[in-house]
Amino acid sequence: MKTASLLQALNTRVAELAQAIAPVSLQRASQARFDSKLFSTHSTQLKDYLSEVQANLEQLQLSVKVGRTEQVAYLAEKLVAQIAALQRELATVKMRKNDPQPVVAENLYEKLSTHQDYERRIQIMISDRESQLSLQATLAGQQKLQKELAALEGRLQRCRQALTRIERAIERRERGLS
Repeated sequence: MKTASLLQALNTRVAELAQAIAPVSLQRASQARFDSKLFSTHSTQLKDYLSEVQANLEQLQLSVKVGRTEQVAYLAEKLVAQIAALQRELATVKMRKNDPQPVVAENLYEKLSTHQDYERRIQIMISDRESQLSLQATLAGQQKLQKELAALEGRLQRCRQALTRIERAIERRERGLS
């Protein structure tokens, strides 16, 4: 009987939370709102976090029926933490509206151009070192140039990874996902 009343209380709390979130559920934040350990959702809208809470509540009810006590304890604890986090977030939504939003938006196309320039310059440096390496007569000189080449290859790899991240961010922005 005690479990049933606790589940009913959680049901009520989630229903109240859904009503409170409804007016602001579609507002977007500049970044994901919660830690990934608390929510698996990485959204900028509260409605998505509420959906996860509701799914966890359903999973909790199923675990109670099946009798998985360890899973019940874990889900109940997580659910309470998620509800508390959403309530705190709701309490601060009005304050955030009053906070000035950063005016300068990151210009991804400028960033992309800059990184493409970096990539081009690193490739020129690599080509230069490779030609120097073929002309180098001493072992010490060759080893020095090989170390420089290895460092430049690492820089080029990191630069290309950054380019990929920037291109993905541009794609997400153009699709309206961020």
